[in-house]
Amino acid sequence: MKHIRNFCIIAHIDHGKSTLADRLLELTKTLADREMENQVLDDMDLEKEKGITIKSHAIQMEYMYKGEKYLLNLIDTPGHVDFSYEVSRSIASCEGALLVVDASQGIQAQTISNLYLAVDHNLEIIPVLNKIDMEAAQVEVVTDQICDLIGCDPEDVFKVSARTGQGVAPILDAIVEKIPAPKGDPQAPLRALIFDSVFNPFRGVIAYFKVFDGALRKGDRVRFFNTGMDYVADEVGILKMKLVPTDGISCGDVGYAICGIKSATEVKVGDTITTQDNPCTNAIAGFEEVKPMVFAGMYPVDASKFEELRSVLEKFQLNDASFVYEPESSLALGSGFRCGFLGLLHLEIVQERLFREFNMDVITTVPNVSYKVFTTQGEVMDVHNPSGMPAPTLIDHIEEPYIRAQIISKSDYFGAIMKLCLDRRGTLTGQHFITADRVELNYDMPLSEIVFGFYDQLKTVSRGYASFDYHITGYRPARLVRLDILLNGEPADALSSLIHEDNAYDFGRKMCVKLKDLIPRQQFDIPIQAAIGAKIIARETVKQVRKDVTAKCYGGDITRKRKLLEKQKEGKKRMRQIGTVQVPQSAFMAVLKLD
Repeated sequence: MKHIRNFCIIAHIDHGKSTLADRLLELTKTLADREMENQVLDDMDLEKEKGITIKSHAIQMEYMYKGEKYLLNLIDTPGHVDFSYEVSRSIASCEGALLVVDASQGIQAQTISNLYLAVDHNLEIIPVLNKIDMEAAQVEVVTDQICDLIGCDPEDVFKVSARTGQGVAPILDAIVEKIPAPKGDPQAPLRALIFDSVFNPFRGVIAYFKVFDGALRKGDRVRFFNTGMDYVADEVGILKMKLVPTDGISCGDVGYAICGIKSATEVKVGDTITTQDNPCTNAIAGFEEVKPMVFAGMYPVDASKFEELRSVLEKFQLNDASFVYEPESSLALGSGFRCGFLGLLHLEIVQERLFREFNMDVITTVPNVSYKVFTTQGEVMDVHNPSGMPAPTLIDHIEEPYIRAQIISKSDYFGAIMKLCLDRRGTLTGQHFITADRVELNYDMPLSEIVFGFYDQLKTVSRGYASFDYHITGYRPARLVRLDILLNGEPADALSSLIHEDNAYDFGRKMCVKLKDLIPRQQFDIPIQAAIGAKIIARETVKQVRKDVTAKCYGGDITRKRKLLEKQKEGKKRMRQIGTVQVPQSAFMAVLKLD
């Protein structure tokens, strides 16, 4: 055990975590030169296209230090705030962390929140200053920032360029020297924590775990502690770029197990693996339960594929434990699922991954957050969906979730950021200057205000410099109304939204204008109306496609033409009563981009 080191790399988005991981893999010769490529651990096409890490990736490296061989288990983590749950799981299975900071950008919001996560788990922190070869690098200034943040000496900060490989080699020695070996009792009953899993269509569920006590060997009869299910470990092994089978995984090490599990629901991330013959008495305290922030409905494009969508979501949830779902039905879209996400980027990535990995095309409704509704009877209801709102006469008051937002930016953009937050109903709770030209702002804001386009606008007003992080603080009373969109007099429940009273008129008008462009023209006029209760607050009309019925009339009395027009008018009226309006998927997505 004393030759094992488990560590993760944490940083703000785009500070060079995956590039640093590439250099460490090269130095330890874990991969042959021909297998090497940029961001080699980001194995999803989507990750390469967007240039971000979505999943944490574990890989084992071997390193010779003072004539002894050490096993280094590295976990590369995502940096975006929407994937912070992946980071929390990686930190739960490590003893140390490399904290990477970009020398040209300095400390950002996500750097601080990931650092606090690591400190809470008592990890040993090794600070690394990256991108020192860039012209804009401020090596001395950012080194001082790091020293202020974690209370270390300037000599302790490793100054590297992950792109060129300059200064990376000493980090490996520091990992062996500074990060403690895993603690655990090799003689105790087996206790292993599942930190990730993936579904393989040929082999069933593959579980990735870290052994805290005991050891797991091939052929062992194992039990999953929380679900109580028993299996045989057909294959166990270590995680390289591919899965490498071995005879067993010893105490403190990280590996995978294939037990021929067919059903995706039998494996839970955070569960404990133990043996049937000598089970452990208590499970490992897993990571905190994930709390989804944004809810949206997902429906199959073809209603007959509902069961197929259910099995696809089960398999997908194995690989993305922060994704939650439950069945629901909609008048317009039929049967589907109410899904919970950590943010809008997470929603976009999930939709894209379902299409790419499972060939599943889904319709996604307008995202919203969860509200607490207090009724006049004294009941409290959790409402994720505007259609689940009770009648206005039964509502005593509504409470909405609030967040504490932490924004770090250059002080030049101080005014623009404050205006943006005030427009989004934010209240300033604190500000302090980290350095002469960097300021940290703390705001209390409603979660619903940051769901739509807040992050994009923040990047725009700060020219990409501001960084943003948030956590939920609780619920507060709010003046909310349900805004319905009526198409041809029928409410389109998938387009309904809960919105603050002051913003309802403006939002309703924008919705109608946007939908007018997106809904295809029919043989009859389609009125698009925004309504609060029975009160119409905005209206647009999609004009009908008209056939010129008077073309065959040449000359003669005007009454002949009028007769034909009256006949057409009757037909249009009847058509409008029985006609239905098809809403394209682009209309649901357009609501997100109303700004």
